[in-house]
Amino acid sequence: MTEQWITACAVDDIDTEDVVRFDRGGRTYAVYRTSDDRIYATDGLCTHEEQHLAEGFVIDDIIECPLHQGRFHIPTGKAKGAPVCIDLKTYPARVVNGKVHILIGDHLP
Repeated sequence: MTEQWITACAVDDIDTEDVVRFDRGGRTYAVYRTSDDRIYATDGLCTHEEQHLAEGFVIDDIIECPLHQGRFHIPTGKAKGAPVCIDLKTYPARVVNGKVHILIGDHLP
């Protein structure tokens, strides 16, 4: 796979302080809209027990996993609360013509 911007959803599909699921190429991503109206993207599964983060709760810039309430900092993917201790992978995100695009590729950190 090479690095590419892909359309994940319409920006209007994501409410403020919300998250939506996006699947592509056998992977699950989570796309967020934080309380300050910024758009972010991360891997879509919790690093603790692979629960879908799109079923979780966004509070400011934190996503809380619905299974065991582990928390991650959305902009950086940093694990912020037990039981999670492994960070989420993050992806660059942008809005173009009302659509959310995320940059994916096999060489991204």
